Amino acid sequence: MDHPLQIFYRDAALAVCCKPAGCLSEAGPGRTLPALLAAELAGKGEAEDVFTVHRLDREVAGLSVLARTHEAASALIDQFAAHTVDKEYYAVLRGAPAEAAAVLEDLLYRDARKNKSYVVNRERRGVRRAKLQYRVIASAKDGAQALTLVRIRLFTGRTHQIRVQFASRQLPLVGDGRYGGRDDRCSIALFSCLLAFDHPETGRRMRFYQAPDRDAFPWNLFPRELYVSVSPFSTSA
Repeated sequence: MDHPLQIFYRDAALAVCCKPAGCLSEAGPGRTLPALLAAELAGKGEAEDVFTVHRLDREVAGLSVLARTHEAASALIDQFAAHTVDKEYYAVLRGAPAEAAAVLEDLLYRDARKNKSYVVNRERRGVRRAKLQYRVIASAKDGAQALTLVRIRLFTGRTHQIRVQFASRQLPLVGDGRYGGRDDRCSIALFSCLLAFDHPETGRRMRFYQAPDRDAFPWNLFPRELYVSVSPFSTSA
């Protein structure tokens, strides 16, 4: 039985909720976040119109904002396009990065037919620049395998970006079968933990934080107190 959708904030312009893993971010066949939110709003006697303004991969869980008016959708999409939205994630990597903190910049090519992205070494049609920053939070062991919990600040939002940037460095995310980290015990160990943006009507800066399920593998391999709302990154890009 599915649990009710977690809604952290809602008003007439937008709603912030936790997208479940395995759920599409946009309207379509099957289980989708807009449909889940619309059903929750209808159950509360509220207008059901919701609009996707950004996307998380189907297998990825975590914080997501959806608009409830066309005007709010346009304003939020503009913020994502201008990179003024703060987006942070937790991920668990197989292996250990060479550096405890770094900025990763790559050229990514997406093969839409295969629904897979690749790091490439030159610009050409279909190639886009990708940038993220990470910081190691802790290390753990899964049998003989080293695992690393990282916090990630995303500057660009390319398809499968976090997954392919780490996998290209032989650090696949635990549970990510598409990029070399398959693990039948979990879905992809990637969680959208922090989202901050300007309210599309009031202009007030809004900030939301949520930790992954710290009782579930592989998040439970790391001390619970390490999952904190304070960002490990400076506010400058």
